[in-house]
Amino acid sequence: MSASSLALVLVLAVGFERIVELRISNRNARRMIARGGVERGASHYPVMVAIHSALLVGCLLEARLDARPFAPHVVWPMVGVAVLAQALRWWAIATLGPRWSTRVVVIPGEPRIARGPYRFFPHPNYLAVVLEGVALPLACSAWTTAALFTIANAALLAVRIRAEEGALDEAESTLGGARA
Repeated sequence: MSASSLALVLVLAVGFERIVELRISNRNARRMIARGGVERGASHYPVMVAIHSALLVGCLLEARLDARPFAPHVVWPMVGVAVLAQALRWWAIATLGPRWSTRVVVIPGEPRIARGPYRFFPHPNYLAVVLEGVALPLACSAWTTAALFTIANAALLAVRIRAEEGALDEAESTLGGARA
């Protein structure tokens, strides 16, 4: 199997997953807003979409254009990390249930979730994105894409986590800091 063939299979699988996620996210965001939810950080959302789209395109292009040799000692462990990242992401999605969205939408008065992976990490979905952002390109032999995504994603997460934490603090301020 060539790196470009594996890249195509992986990127198509992740792309399909993203479509499923966006459908769930849009449904949940609409429902939260209908219940009085407020979106924060909307200005950085298009940047996030662009960075995440560039990750998938970069994996395909770099694997195809650079035609690097298939390196099983790197590729297969990175496929494993990418699969674990997806498992963590879906654990976070399942834990948040109808409160999960790719947008930062919070309902005033609702406590933060502190079960599931949120017992261990304040932002498990972002940890999954970091892991995937390294593992997916490396599984595709796309070293440059891995480096560029990591840098862009770090800058994005600095803004996004600050927006999300502020929104969560504001939303639960009426509860006195209670956690679900």
